[in-house]
Amino acid sequence: MVTPLVPGPAPRTPRTPRTRSVPPRTPSALPRNGALSVWPASTAPLADGDLAVGGVPLTELADRFGTPVYLLDEAEVRARCRAYRDAFPDAAVLYAAKAFLCRAMAHWAAEEGLGLDVCSAGELELAVTTGFPPEHIVLHGNAKSPYDLQAALRLGVGRIVIDSPSEIARLAVAVPEGGDHQKVMVRVAPGIAAGGHAKVRTGTDDQKFGLSLTDGSAHHAIARILDQPHLELVGLHCHLGSQITSAKPYLAAVRRMVGLLARVRDQHGVTLPELDLGGGHGIAYRPGEPVLDIAALGPRLRAELADSCAAAGLPVPRLIIEPGRAVVGPAGVALYRVLAVKRTGHRTFVAVDGGMSDNPRPALYGVRYAPRLVGRAATAPPVTATVAGRHCEAGDVLAGEAELPGDIRPGDLLAVPVAGAYHLSMASGYNLVGRPPVVAVADGGARLLIRRESLDDIRSRDVGL
Repeated sequence: MVTPLVPGPAPRTPRTPRTRSVPPRTPSALPRNGALSVWPASTAPLADGDLAVGGVPLTELADRFGTPVYLLDEAEVRARCRAYRDAFPDAAVLYAAKAFLCRAMAHWAAEEGLGLDVCSAGELELAVTTGFPPEHIVLHGNAKSPYDLQAALRLGVGRIVIDSPSEIARLAVAVPEGGDHQKVMVRVAPGIAAGGHAKVRTGTDDQKFGLSLTDGSAHHAIARILDQPHLELVGLHCHLGSQITSAKPYLAAVRRMVGLLARVRDQHGVTLPELDLGGGHGIAYRPGEPVLDIAALGPRLRAELADSCAAAGLPVPRLIIEPGRAVVGPAGVALYRVLAVKRTGHRTFVAVDGGMSDNPRPALYGVRYAPRLVGRAATAPPVTATVAGRHCEAGDVLAGEAELPGDIRPGDLLAVPVAGAYHLSMASGYNLVGRPPVVAVADGGARLLIRRESLDDIRSRDVGL
């Protein structure tokens, strides 16, 4: 097993653009503000009310691949990977695979110099069998199954993050005799509340993740790990939550985590070389919403870490961060076809051919999106509408209080930006509606990454009569 957790391969040389283009509907220049500010940077309006992303008209994608369909702008993903490498030049940047993972996504992350953080044997095996270097992978999880741990040891992951006391003994016993020591980290709950919703705040003591700094559980786990001959403790980990838009919680986490590093040194004579601050970096889902400034966060985190370590008399540990949503979220767009328009009382419901089976986030967290009519010009003033899904739940709402043209009608195409993270990765089989495909767009071309889940796929899993 490779000792240091290092970034993946150096960023590749940008490829030569494909010859395919979209004339005569050539996109015009797009200002990065206003209604399209949350769309991929390649987004460009076309003359007939359509939009092009990655040089491909959205109506063309809907006609070719059907709806619902997810598209990913490859250039946007890669640019965001590079932005993290620029903001954290001395850190290990790990893409959080739980946001969205497929073989192409693993390739893009590796080619742009990112490692990977995974939460299951499934994510791990997909990445490794795709060719992702296992030594650049970290395994997380508050309740890792025996199969998860066995897969991690068999494939040689770089780090396993210990999340509970019981995991220490289970992992120590599972390490093969005579093999390499398994490098581990301890996930610490530093007692900091941060995040865009109560259900995604994971840095406090009253949730399922990590070991408390406040009550001493984290330090007790550290002491136990240091007594295990087959485990090598290389650092501490914390993840405060999701959709954090201020640097202040991260700076507070640095100070508390460095304090714990100093305590480990003082009580055990061990200087841990790594500190993982997780991810949770906030993005905008609608124009005008706040975002976390990554370019500003990097220098501030490094400065706070250096100052805190100097005050504690510690060498500065290797910093690790784990962005997921902020890498892939703004690169995705979901396309839906309108099936029905219903006006009930003072409300307008626009029902589409997808819903909570391909995006449960509005039902779970009350997330709000800014859907847009594409493919034709509106001829009526906007109205406030509820974009509803097709499923048998009153809570199946994809976008509440959406501004849509008053002449919205069945057959229209709706596009929802910022759809790259936690949509398909959280999709379900509710009502036996197959999960949508994922298409990559780049240089005026489109290619299928994940095919649509068919009725044959669903039937093949039903083996009993």
